[in-house]
Amino acid sequence: MKIVFLDAKSIGEDIDLSGFEKLGEVVKYDFSTPRQVEERVKDADVIVLNKVPITQDTIGAAKNLKLVCVTATGTNNLDKEYLDAQGIAWRNVAGYSTESVAQHTFALLFYLLEHLPYYDEYVKSEKYVEDRMFTHFDRKFSEISGMVWGIIGMGAIGRRVAEIAELFGCNILYYSTTGKNNQQRFKRVSFEELLEQSDIVSVHAPLTPETENLMDKTAFSKMKETAIFLNLGRGPIVSEQDLAEALDQRQIRAAGLDVLCVEPMSSDNPLKLIKDSDRLLITPHIAWASLEARTRLMEIILEQIQEFFHR
Repeated sequence: MKIVFLDAKSIGEDIDLSGFEKLGEVVKYDFSTPRQVEERVKDADVIVLNKVPITQDTIGAAKNLKLVCVTATGTNNLDKEYLDAQGIAWRNVAGYSTESVAQHTFALLFYLLEHLPYYDEYVKSEKYVEDRMFTHFDRKFSEISGMVWGIIGMGAIGRRVAEIAELFGCNILYYSTTGKNNQQRFKRVSFEELLEQSDIVSVHAPLTPETENLMDKTAFSKMKETAIFLNLGRGPIVSEQDLAEALDQRQIRAAGLDVLCVEPMSSDNPLKLIKDSDRLLITPHIAWASLEARTRLMEIILEQIQEFFHR
């Protein structure tokens, strides 16, 4: 068996992939462009990839290909009709990053809520050295206990965030983007109610026609001026231009993002112009990527290949 990793760099160099070598020949490429894929997979039995497009153009010459494994939950990069027509199986992975994304959600929140950029700079600039008072709290912040936390998308990650927020004393509201999700433990409300009532709004929904540009100018205008907005779902759920305007016009207090419409960040992204870390925090799509989550991910992929070939 020949297993080809098309973008192994996206998994990280600190993950042990020796288990795959026990199954057969393993070839790893750090990155692959669509043009490079055809040559690289022409004699592959299994392809392991993250974002590389899998279409007739890229894998049409792969006559031995039997299985495509995506190291993610989303499979928008797969031409499933073509794969099915060719009798090529595909697998993705769900649930591996729930704890990691939930943790990062709170990391973003507390960084913004407690004005940590300001206080970090205050100490490092030596303003605190021999200050007149033992404490300095010019940037006021509040406890999240008693706050209303609105969650958009109550899947596994949304539920985990809700459970943790509840332990902090938050009152949980949620909006089901599909209209099908009913969690009796938490209060389901309309989209407008969630925006109007929430002190914290976090997005944990997939990108669908219903969620694309869900958070636009109208949505931000309904939020509290003191609210913090967090997006850990998918970038295109948010209109980045409208978010930039909402922050500039102080319609909301702050925003924390781990996902963008175009990744890596495009040079014309309007959020690039906002340099105030007390109002905007962007991390480069790392919420899923704790060491434990990435290890778990590749263990699942290995099991999927073993199961498929009954090894």
